[in-house]
Amino acid sequence: MIPAMSRPCSVLRVFTRDGEGGNHLGVVNDVMGLDPEMMQGIAADLGFSETIFVDWQEPDAATVRIFTPAIEMPFAGHPLVGATWALYMLGPGGVTTLRCLTGDVAIGMEGSAAFIQTVIDPASVEPADLSGYATAAGMPPPVAGWRVAMPRVYSLLQYVDAATVASLQPDMAQLAGSGSETMVFARASDRVRARFFAPAGGVPEDPATGSAAVALAMTRIADGEGGGSLVIDQGEEIGHPSRIMLSWRDDTVRIAGECSHDETRLIEDDTG
Repeated sequence: MIPAMSRPCSVLRVFTRDGEGGNHLGVVNDVMGLDPEMMQGIAADLGFSETIFVDWQEPDAATVRIFTPAIEMPFAGHPLVGATWALYMLGPGGVTTLRCLTGDVAIGMEGSAAFIQTVIDPASVEPADLSGYATAAGMPPPVAGWRVAMPRVYSLLQYVDAATVASLQPDMAQLAGSGSETMVFARASDRVRARFFAPAGGVPEDPATGSAAVALAMTRIADGEGGGSLVIDQGEEIGHPSRIMLSWRDDTVRIAGECSHDETRLIEDDTG
């Protein structure tokens, strides 16, 4: 029998709000001997909405793989922001690019906040009547809707106010079978109240979703807002208040947030 090998996993909270809440993330920097199936198993055992595995290929770049408890994600904002914070604050630093399955993402720090910056394709946005989609899942019809390829398809449903967003109780089985992840939100000037549901990926409700923030910026660009910024609050309904700082100009989107390091765990696998 092959003995188990222990490797460290930094447990972060990403997109914290005033030091509280945030979205838990596992960051594994030692990927020697791990294949995608093993990574998926580690992510399932950890049980966080996502776990990111970081492999240095060059002095200033790292290749990453991102997993929910159930599936691999080609792109996800909260793991990329969390990995950025870990690289700069926990070491070794010096990395300016993360390579995920969708391509290269620029990274850095703005004061104490980590950020990622990516170029988007506005053609990936499609305005859509999502009234039937919403009512089938037990939610009222939205005032506006979009489908966005991230590349996984996201359904974005805009509601009239934050109270409506907070009151939603969607049918998770219906959403899981829809073939789409779901963001619901309300906007008041530069503030957004959001929720995100991804039951098919093993995450019924996510506390903070960076990729959905990018998708929201893509809808704004597609609708003619060539530049802007929003503060997105998410996670209250599940006890993890979170905050994402979103900005965009032309075809470039940036998301940023504060992070906290909770602990370092030793995880075991059978690669020893």
